[in-house]
Amino acid sequence: MQSRGSQERPYRSHLRPACLPCRKRKSRCKTDAHATSCLMCQTHGTECVFPNSRRSNPTPGRVRRPRTLSQGQTGAGDALQRRQPGLSSSSHSTTVSAHPAADDDADIAIVDTTGGGTHLAIDDGQAQAPLSIEDTENENAHIISPAMTSDSQVLTDYLSTMSTNSYGIRLIRPKRTNGTRQVLFTAVQKHPVGLTIGSNPSHTKCEIIEKLLEPWAELLIDIYFRKANICLPLLNEASFRSQYMISKERISPALLSSLYAHSLVYWKSEPLLAGQRRPDIRFIWNLATEALQSELFISPGISTITAILLNVGGRPTTALIGNGARLGSAISLAYSLGLNHDPSSWDISRSEKMLRMHTWWSLLIHDRWSSLAYGTPPHLQRSFYDVPQPTEKDRLNQPGASQENSEARSVFLALSGLTDVLDHYLQRLYRVDKGAGTPAARLELRLNRWVESLENDVRQIITRGTSLNIPGAPNLRLAYLSVQLLTHRIRMEDSRSREEVDDDVFANQYIHIRRTAEDIVFLVQELREEQLGDFWLPVSAFTFPSTVAFLLRCALETEKSPSELAKSSSVKLTWDLITALRNHKNSGWDLGDICLAQHAEIVEKLASPVDANEDSAAVTGYEDIMIPDDLFINDIFSSFDV
Repeated sequence: MQSRGSQERPYRSHLRPACLPCRKRKSRCKTDAHATSCLMCQTHGTECVFPNSRRSNPTPGRVRRPRTLSQGQTGAGDALQRRQPGLSSSSHSTTVSAHPAADDDADIAIVDTTGGGTHLAIDDGQAQAPLSIEDTENENAHIISPAMTSDSQVLTDYLSTMSTNSYGIRLIRPKRTNGTRQVLFTAVQKHPVGLTIGSNPSHTKCEIIEKLLEPWAELLIDIYFRKANICLPLLNEASFRSQYMISKERISPALLSSLYAHSLVYWKSEPLLAGQRRPDIRFIWNLATEALQSELFISPGISTITAILLNVGGRPTTALIGNGARLGSAISLAYSLGLNHDPSSWDISRSEKMLRMHTWWSLLIHDRWSSLAYGTPPHLQRSFYDVPQPTEKDRLNQPGASQENSEARSVFLALSGLTDVLDHYLQRLYRVDKGAGTPAARLELRLNRWVESLENDVRQIITRGTSLNIPGAPNLRLAYLSVQLLTHRIRMEDSRSREEVDDDVFANQYIHIRRTAEDIVFLVQELREEQLGDFWLPVSAFTFPSTVAFLLRCALETEKSPSELAKSSSVKLTWDLITALRNHKNSGWDLGDICLAQHAEIVEKLASPVDANEDSAAVTGYEDIMIPDDLFINDIFSSFDV
């Protein structure tokens, strides 16, 4: 017999009346904790409907069929939707969603308990979906702590039976599967209390940027969707363009400013702009960052997360500490909006599901690759989210007819998979207890299995460096080689930690290191103008200084004199890489700037031949120099200030 403590609704409770089927059967209505239906309805297999809930329809004549929300109204316009009835500032209402929607955008009815009684509100295309993460004027939806979910659910069920004003609680009930739990959102004040806002400073900054970019602002938007959004989807193109043409003033100025600045790096690769004078990109970025900081303080929302991702993913990289702080703010805001939960079974439109999931995937990609580049532990831990890996059917934008769109999608899926593999490396790299880390062989096996799981075309990009004309392919190839280099570094650490050091093992490892570094050098040397103007993650720039540092270490530990050091194959590879980066810098490619600033001078000195007298005067052999691991790991993954 079940204890009374496990039952949500006590017998003959007037606070929580019996469901309609139990009333008809005249049976006791008992509900277990976290259950969506009572015990009797589960036994009889009937639909458990409580009085005045969304599924009850005592007065059919009052209900009209709600209109279907179009893709442009629920897509990634980011902060462009109208105010939702459930989160209005004039009256706090309770919106209870009792069943999940299908995969496609379904008709949506919203329960509104404001004013004179409960009724089904009509969705005329202007209201939002049951759960909207789009920005409203004064309020945001904020997730409720799982510790309080059960309490809030009881309160929500009770308030749904009342005709008086209630608290702004929105209940999302996923499909009943093992391990799922209820997700609740509540309305919170968006603006800081007591802050008097005159003219929006973000709008002012955006207007200045648009004035500086005239008459090329719209062309830069086209370039963004053609170059960047196709490789790392953040915005629903159809929805954004529709909103931009109809009511541009409702687009987040921080998002729009960051989009303009993000697109400037492709200026020289655009035929119409190549002959035009490009505005000062650093000045534009400073204005966009100021607009972003203002919105983050005054009225943050999901559009702010998108703007931060555009900002952090922008080039050139000039403020690493600022990027880390903004990325941390975006992740904190994403947690508050519940983006870490899998919305697949929620009763929201498919376009909103895709928006939430793509925003989360972009956060994962930036967080983990920034962690590898900046030398800081990742913010996101896999035990705190259940959003699945992206698949071919998970598209933010409608499938394009061109082959280029399909190929770019495959590269994005591969980059997401590689990012997931990288997370296991980061757990090993930043673990305080080094003795309990994942063995290098297991990490390498995980990486090799990921390569084997790829389709043939994408696998050739990874392993052979072919088909680099596919959007995002050069970035994917470089990302894979950087993980390979990290694998060799971890193997070397494991070898040094053993009591007996085998010289043959070290010699073999040095060969593997040089081969991987050689692949990186060949990739850079083979880049043509088209690939230089392609999509690149800005943190890819840190692969080059880490490669140079690793090769120089190998040379110092294997060569015995300055003359041998100058002839070392490792030093020659570093010199070839520096030379290639200098050539690309003359073409306007910025990803080599960090490596050139830090290592060009020292590599040039080491690669220069020395005379015989200086060689014979050398007292200490380079093979006697043992660089401490802690110093070396800081060199490879340090936070560079540029």
